[in-house]
Amino acid sequence: MSNDQIEGTAAVDRIGNPGLLIPLGLQHVLVMYAGAVAVPLIIGRALKLTPEQVGLLVNADLFACGLVTIIQSLGVTPFFGIRLPVMMGVTFAAVGPMLGIAGNESLGDPMARLTLIFGATIAAGIFTVLVAPLMSYLLKLFPPVVTGSIILMIGISLMRIGVNWAAGASVPTLPGYGDPYNLGMAALVLLFILLITRFFTGFLSNIAVLLGIVLGCALAWQLGSMNFAKVAAAPWFAVITPFQFGLPTFDIASTITMCVVMIVVMIESTGMFLALGEMTGRHVQKDDLTRGLRTDGLGTIIGGVFNTFPYTSFSQNVGLVGLTGVKSRFVCVAGGVIMLIMGLVPKLGALVEAVPLFVLGGAGIIMFGMVAATGIRILSDVDFKGSRFNLFVVALSVGFGLIPLVAPTFFAKLIDAYKPMKPLLESGILLTSFAAVLLNLFFNGVGSSDEAHRGAVRASMASEA
Repeated sequence: MSNDQIEGTAAVDRIGNPGLLIPLGLQHVLVMYAGAVAVPLIIGRALKLTPEQVGLLVNADLFACGLVTIIQSLGVTPFFGIRLPVMMGVTFAAVGPMLGIAGNESLGDPMARLTLIFGATIAAGIFTVLVAPLMSYLLKLFPPVVTGSIILMIGISLMRIGVNWAAGASVPTLPGYGDPYNLGMAALVLLFILLITRFFTGFLSNIAVLLGIVLGCALAWQLGSMNFAKVAAAPWFAVITPFQFGLPTFDIASTITMCVVMIVVMIESTGMFLALGEMTGRHVQKDDLTRGLRTDGLGTIIGGVFNTFPYTSFSQNVGLVGLTGVKSRFVCVAGGVIMLIMGLVPKLGALVEAVPLFVLGGAGIIMFGMVAATGIRILSDVDFKGSRFNLFVVALSVGFGLIPLVAPTFFAKLIDAYKPMKPLLESGILLTSFAAVLLNLFFNGVGSSDEAHRGAVRASMASEA
């Protein structure tokens, strides 16, 4: 094992100063919060639930986010937890199928449709736990030329989220999108983070994102664009118990659809885990991947039981690891504890929710760019001179991945004709993943030189473990 690998492994498992875990974990929570609560808000509104019921969905989501994050980062038994700095949240890949169930009034009243969603979620979680070991055998299909392409596309795809945040709204059709005030505030937050990173060292440099967000919030409050009305109105405590909306119900079609979604989730999670492995210096092996994917399934089961939805690793937080250089998985364990407490203390959740999107946008642009830069760094080690075929793999896989980003309606008619293709054709990450794997097999085969090199590294790590 090389010195870099030894240092990376030690950094992942090092707790460090316990007093610093809370602010470092809070950074991760701030980065993922907007995405974490978006899905329960979308589903709750689609079902026309009362504000109290939607609030319960949000609190349950935060509680489950925290619990599953702790399991994934800390590790529980030899079977669950990849033991990398991972934050878990509800996957957006499941939003389409869940909205389909929510909007189908023939399935019963809103509560009946909601319990059907929970039932499909639990069944899909069980399916994921069972097939995770099979998916991990696909790791040999991800040599650096494939991994680098996928991680590059993850960063590019995330950049759209950061840009929208900086514009002040999640989508361009919302009021205020692109207002010069929003853009200026986002630019200031980005500048704060760059100045702190450049001129400070040690702990202050490590929490540059948190400090940038705090300074941005302080300025926004002074200018009147941030208020705490929701914080004052939120209750102090909330009790989260299983099946608060009723026992789950099951339907074959809904279950099959959600299982397909979880296959998509596992493919995306594989890319996230490989990216974190590269960033932290701990190369992800087959058993690691199995534990990580199995935890996606366990988290999804927990989600269905505790009144929320399917879970996956949040790619937004990968960029934070690259930006700060803080590799300890215990930072995300601390973040998980914070999320769990926020689920039980709604005032804390409301406080984080008060952070304006344009403040998060200033941080998001630089963090998501770091993910793309990691993909470029991995690709820099690929042999492009000795094998011109690798250029084709990168060029075409990234090109396919860009289609949904630059031409959102490109596949619209194809999706109308073949609706099961929707999760694949609307995800640039998945298109890049499939294209890169297939092109690498076509040009290089399974035993490419890149894979042989990676296999030698893994063998060395295993022999020295």
